[in-house]
Amino acid sequence: MGHTIHEKTKMLARVRRIRGQIEGLERALDSEKSCAEILHQIAAARGAINGLMAEVLEGHIRTHIADPEISSAALRNQGAEELIAVLRTYIK
Repeated sequence: MGHTIHEKTKMLARVRRIRGQIEGLERALDSEKSCAEILHQIAAARGAINGLMAEVLEGHIRTHIADPEISSAALRNQGAEELIAVLRTYIK
C-alpha cells in the first residue's frame, strides 16, 4: 500500500471533491432539478470515481506487478491476482 500513502493528500482531495459532487447530486434531487441536470451530475461523479480508480489501479500495477525490483514471482503473481479480483468486481 505504499503507493497510496505517498499520494495520500492528493487522493484525499479527490475523494473530498467526489463527496462534494455526490452532495450536489443529493441537493439537485431534493430540489427537483431537471433530469438533464441530474444526469450531468451523475456523469460527472462517475467520471471522478473512474479517474480515482484508474489512478489507484495504475499505482498498483506499477508497484505490485511491473516493478523491476520485485524478484519474487510469487509476489508478482499475488499483485496480479489482487488486480484481477478487483477488476472482476469493478466490471460487474
